[in-house]
Amino acid sequence: MMEKMLAQRLSFIKPSPTLAMSAKAAQMKAQGINVINLSAGEPDFDTPDFIKQAATKAMADGMTKYTAVDGLPALKKAIQKKFLNDNQLKYELDELVVSTGGKQVLFNALMATINEGDEVIIPAPYWVSYPDITALFGGIPISVNCLQENAFKLTPAQLDQAITPRTKWLILNSPSNPTGEVYSKEELIALGNVLLKHPHVWVLCDDIYEYLVYDGLRFHTLASVIPELKDRILIVNGVSKSYSMTGWRIGYGAGPRPLIKAMGMLQSQSTSNACTIAQCATIEALSSDLSFLNDWKKQFETRRNFIHTEINKIPGLSARKSGGAFYLYIDCAGIIGKTTPTGSILTCDNDVAEYLLDHARVAVVSGKAFGLTPYFRISYATSMETLTTAAERMRAAIAALKS
Repeated sequence: MMEKMLAQRLSFIKPSPTLAMSAKAAQMKAQGINVINLSAGEPDFDTPDFIKQAATKAMADGMTKYTAVDGLPALKKAIQKKFLNDNQLKYELDELVVSTGGKQVLFNALMATINEGDEVIIPAPYWVSYPDITALFGGIPISVNCLQENAFKLTPAQLDQAITPRTKWLILNSPSNPTGEVYSKEELIALGNVLLKHPHVWVLCDDIYEYLVYDGLRFHTLASVIPELKDRILIVNGVSKSYSMTGWRIGYGAGPRPLIKAMGMLQSQSTSNACTIAQCATIEALSSDLSFLNDWKKQFETRRNFIHTEINKIPGLSARKSGGAFYLYIDCAGIIGKTTPTGSILTCDNDVAEYLLDHARVAVVSGKAFGLTPYFRISYATSMETLTTAAERMRAAIAALKS
């Protein structure tokens, strides 16, 4: 009877594979199994003290009531200033919305715009939620395979070929989850020139890893480099990654006034405002000088360099050294077809992820979850000691495989 009660639309989605792997790793740890979790997409650093102190002050000041559905005016002014200072983009306050995490911004935007049969171009590998949210609202995810030889990035030719009269959105994520790749200004201009030829296509720019770029690279967002496209771009951002505030659940969006108004209306009938205390803390975060990030970025870069070198020493594995976020997307084609010590054959990257968890006690996420195989993703947002042990375990597990 319960199955008959559930909506048919639930058949279009599945639980987040990244969260599922993290949960499985946590369950094994709870059973006393020494598992290293490299599947989680969050920094291991604590939220900076000055942000936590702002939350404490907000509670002491009585900031514990409802706010406007789309966010505190003071927070929207801080977001407005951030876009102007960091991205040279001017938004009015009614072109901004604050939600319960960047995922809700994305969810509300697609719910507000997708009609049955609308197509959404999603470069693969992609963040796991993009296609499922698209499908939930009757949209058709159009996955475009972005190959390793192109740095896992969408090319102008691929974009032009993927666009049809039914295309509603292109989703562009830079720096990327799961690859960590960063689109250059020139690459964005080339994609933008294609989009200028197709005025019916909107662009969702997921900039959540904006500040986490390395090797002297500069972050660029499409609306800054092609101002003519700004009126059909929604920027999704938040404080989860760069400020290590994943649990605070604050995301924000910037885009055309009619879209933002529609998203706010939907939010008024779902969650209403994001947590008031977290909003107050975010005002302090966005008003900071980001000097605390200098040390974090140095540590991320050191960890990336180390684990990149170690992975590429393991026969059968290889990875690019990406310029942002805190992930490596590891090519495991060299071990597909090999046999485990228990006699099982690794037929795909799902098998590889299961083998590494069961045999090496290292949790990773298979490339199938991100739409491009055979790969697996690891996060290096953990200590050097942990990464060293994880590399040793993976090396030993893969050495135990038989041809």
